Amino acid sequence: MFRPVIPLLVLGLPISRAGASQPADSARLSYAYGAIVRMDTTTRTIYLVFTGHEFADGGELIRGILRKHAVKANFFFTGDFYRTERFGPIIRGLREDGHYLGAHSDKHLLYCDWSNRDSLLVTKEQFLRDLDGNYQAMAVFGIRRKDAPVFIPPYEWYNQSIADWCREAGITLVNFTPGTSSNADYTWPGLGRQYVSSDTIFQRILRFESTTARRLCGFILLLHIGTDPRRTDKFYPRLDELIEELKTRGYQFARLG
Repeated sequence: MFRPVIPLLVLGLPISRAGASQPADSARLSYAYGAIVRMDTTTRTIYLVFTGHEFADGGELIRGILRKHAVKANFFFTGDFYRTERFGPIIRGLREDGHYLGAHSDKHLLYCDWSNRDSLLVTKEQFLRDLDGNYQAMAVFGIRRKDAPVFIPPYEWYNQSIADWCREAGITLVNFTPGTSSNADYTWPGLGRQYVSSDTIFQRILRFESTTARRLCGFILLLHIGTDPRRTDKFYPRLDELIEELKTRGYQFARLG
């Protein structure tokens, strides 16, 4: 599904535990528009995140690579994804392997306008109803709301109002750390200048690690469990090589919740 690649402003702020449960080991966090966009940068820990709505073509390969490297990751799926029968085996397998399974909205709603972030496209009632639908779909797999308090917004696009509503609902809003273009692994050549090849993404991740002050410490690295068939240059086959390289550079991988 089409989504523009738009950078986020990262603000380094101390953690606040008021109003919502927070992920473990997060003494210092970075925020943008009320959402956590980076974890503690004093540890060489990366948080692999995979989102899913329509596609799951990389599911089994991703699961196998994570098992090979004994890495725990974080998977955020929409209610529609959880309800798709053919996706059931991969969902159950990921849960059996001990990965974090969370919510990504029920119907993959666009919360706010692309060109005017302050302009909401949903009401609070619509937001909460959609969120409840997501958790109801998760309950079929034995995933309780209290066990999955970390939430990634659909399209990875939100504003301060959405963050406030999440906090009031006892949900921790999290988004990817910008800077590597990993979230552009869904793009395909037909999108023109928005398309980012898998090799470019791979090299940008390693360049970010080599050239930025905080490297990839506390980084929330977002990818997709599946992508549109129009993208034939899939990134997930590169995951094995990427994890191997990052482990060589001293990183460990962890769950957000």
